[in-house]
Amino acid sequence: MIKKMGIQWRLRHLMAARDLFQTTDLVPLLAERGIHLSREQVFRLVTQPPQRLSMDTLAALCDILDCTPNDLIEVDVVNTEVRKTAGQPEQTTGPAPAVRRTTIRRPDLP
Repeated sequence: MIKKMGIQWRLRHLMAARDLFQTTDLVPLLAERGIHLSREQVFRLVTQPPQRLSMDTLAALCDILDCTPNDLIEVDVVNTEVRKTAGQPEQTTGPAPAVRRTTIRRPDLP
C-alpha cells in the first residue's frame, strides 16, 4: 500500500481572519521581518501551496498571523492501495505523452 500525502495551504484563510484581504498587504509586513519578496512572489505564496518555503519566511508568516506552522499547513493523508502482481501492467496516472518526430540536423561541412 502506498500512502499519498497532500497538503492544504491555509495562508489565504488565515489572512482573511486577520482582515488582510489583499496579497500586497503582506509585502510590507514581511519586509519588517527581513523577508523581501516581490508582489508577484507574495501573490504566488498566498494563492498556491509553495513547493519550497524557507524557515525564515515560515517564521515571519507565523509571527504576522499569530499562528503556528500547523495552522498554516494542514496535512491530508490519502491512502491509495496499489498492489503490483505478476503479469499485470503498471497503472498509469495520466494520458501517454504525445509522440513527436525528432529531426537531427548536421552542420554543413566545408
